[in-house]
Amino acid sequence: MSTEKEAVQVEYRTAGGNAAFHNFINDFAHIEDPLERRRLALKKIDDATFGWYHVRAIMVAGVGFLTDSYDIFAINLGISMLSYVYWQGSMPSSTTTLLKVSTSVGTVMGQFGFGIMADVVGRKKIYGLELIIMIAATIMQCTIGASPGISFVAVLTFYRIIMGIGIGGDYPLSSIITSEFSTTKWRGAIMGAVFANQAWGQIAAGIVALVLVAAYKDVLIVAEKSSECGPACQKACDQMWRVLVGLGCVPGCIALYFRLTIPESPRYTLDVSNNLQKGVADAAKFTSGEHGNAEAEEIARLERAPTAVEQYEIAPPKASFKDFTSHFGQWKYGKILFGTAFSWFALDVAFYGLGLNTAVILQTIGYASSKNVYHKLYNSAVGNLILICAGSLPGYWASVATIDTIGRKPIQLFGFFILTVLFCIIGFAYHKINDHGLLGLYIVCQFFQNFGPNVTTFIIPGEVFPTRYRSSAHGISAGCGKIGAIIAQTALGTLISYHCDSTEPNCWLPHVMEIFALFMLCGFFSSLLIPETKRMTLEEICEKYHDEIDSSKYASGNSASSSHTETV
Repeated sequence: MSTEKEAVQVEYRTAGGNAAFHNFINDFAHIEDPLERRRLALKKIDDATFGWYHVRAIMVAGVGFLTDSYDIFAINLGISMLSYVYWQGSMPSSTTTLLKVSTSVGTVMGQFGFGIMADVVGRKKIYGLELIIMIAATIMQCTIGASPGISFVAVLTFYRIIMGIGIGGDYPLSSIITSEFSTTKWRGAIMGAVFANQAWGQIAAGIVALVLVAAYKDVLIVAEKSSECGPACQKACDQMWRVLVGLGCVPGCIALYFRLTIPESPRYTLDVSNNLQKGVADAAKFTSGEHGNAEAEEIARLERAPTAVEQYEIAPPKASFKDFTSHFGQWKYGKILFGTAFSWFALDVAFYGLGLNTAVILQTIGYASSKNVYHKLYNSAVGNLILICAGSLPGYWASVATIDTIGRKPIQLFGFFILTVLFCIIGFAYHKINDHGLLGLYIVCQFFQNFGPNVTTFIIPGEVFPTRYRSSAHGISAGCGKIGAIIAQTALGTLISYHCDSTEPNCWLPHVMEIFALFMLCGFFSSLLIPETKRMTLEEICEKYHDEIDSSKYASGNSASSSHTETV
C-alpha cells in the first residue's frame, strides 16, 4: 500500500526534482488536514520575502492611481487651455466648478458600486473593468466638440462622471487586492507605494502640460491678452487640452492586460467562495512568482492527490445585507467603519479645499497669472509642479518608509493634530503672515496631509474589515471621503468669496481655513475609533477586532463540531 502511495506521489513531483524546477503544487499536496492546508497557504503569502511579484502587484495596482490623479490634475490645467477656446480665457466659475466636481460625483458612485460588487462576485471578475471605463471615457472626452444642438459642457460633464465611476472603482479594488496579496511585514509600505503613485500622476500631468505649452509657444506667445487669442491660438489650445487629457489613458492601456489576468485573491476564494483547493493552488502559484490563476489541471492534481480531503465545513458567515447590518449595527464593530469613513470625509474636505488657496500661493512664489496666454499656461504648469514636488511627493514616501514601523494610527493621529494646528495658524493669523510664511505653511500642510491621514485613510480600510466585507467597507469609507471633496469644491468654494468686494476678492479665505481646522479636529477624534493593524495578519485582525475565529488555528477534527459564527 505504501509503495502504491509513493508511486502516485511521484506523479505530482516535477521531473528533475523541485530543486531544478519548483512545482508549487507539491508544497501542499501532502497536507491532509484542510485547515492546516489553508493555514500554510496563507502563511506562505504572509511570510513571503519582498520579491518581484510584490513589485509587479504595486505596478499593476499603482498605475490605476497614477491614471486617476493624472486625469483629475490634468483637467485643472486643461480648463485654463479650454477657456481660451470657448470663453476668451474667462470660463464662468459655475462651469469650472461643474467640470471639476463632476469627476468626484462619479467617483462616489464607483466607490460604492465597485466596492460592493467585489465582495459579491469576486475581485478578479471586475478588476480591470474600472480601468476599461476610465480608458473609454478619457478617449470619448477628447473627441467631443461644440454643436448648436448639444451643450459642449454637458457632454464633457457626462463623460467626466463616467470616468469618475472608473476612478472610484479603483480605490476599493486596488486596496484590497494589494492588501490580500501582501506580506504581513511590509503590507503597509506596499499599499502605501500603490497609493503614492498619485504624486507621480500629478507630476506627469504637469510635465505633459509643460511640454505642450512649450511646443505651441510660437502660436501662444503672440497673444498678449485673452482677447488677442485668435483662430490659430484657439486651435492650439483646443489641441493641447485634448492631448493632455487623452494621454491619461496610455498607462491604463499598458496595465490593462495584467489587471485582467491577475489571479483571484486566495483569501476571497478560501473565505467567501469556500473553495479550498483553488485558493491553496492560487496562493502557491502567486508566491512562486508566476502570474495568473492556477490552471484547472493543477487544481485537479491537488484534488486527485492521495491526501486529498473533502471541502472543510468551517467557514465564515455568508455575506448578506442582513449579516452586514447585523455585524456593523453593533457599536464595537460599527465604530470601526464609522471611524474609517468619517476620518476620510474630514480629511478630504480640507485636502480638496486646500486647492482653493493654490492661486494665492502661486502668486507668492512668483508664478502669478499673466495676461500673456503662453506665460499664463506655462507659469500654471511650473508652479503646480513646484508645489507638488515640495510638499506632496515627500509626504507620500515618508509614509511608505515609516508606516510599518511607526504604525498607521500614530501617523494618522499626528497628521490630523498637526493639520489642526497649521490651519488654525493660517486662519487666525492670515493677515499677519507674510507671503513667504504663507508659502511655507502651505507646503507643510501638503506634506503632513500625505505623511498622515491621506495615506492611512486609504490603507486602514483595506486591512481592518473581514474578507467578505473588506471591499464594501472600503468603498463606503472612500465614498464618504469623496462626499467631503464635493462639499469642499462646491459649498466652501463659493464661501471663499462670500460678501467680498473687488479690492479683496477672497476675503473669507481665513474663515474657510478655520473651518478646515475644525474638520481636522473632528478627524483626530474619529481616528481614535480605529484600531492599529501594524504587523498583524488579516486573519489576526479579524479575530481580534471582529471576534471571528481563525479556523486555520484549529484541527479539523476538533473544530468540525464547533460552529464558526461571529460573536454577536
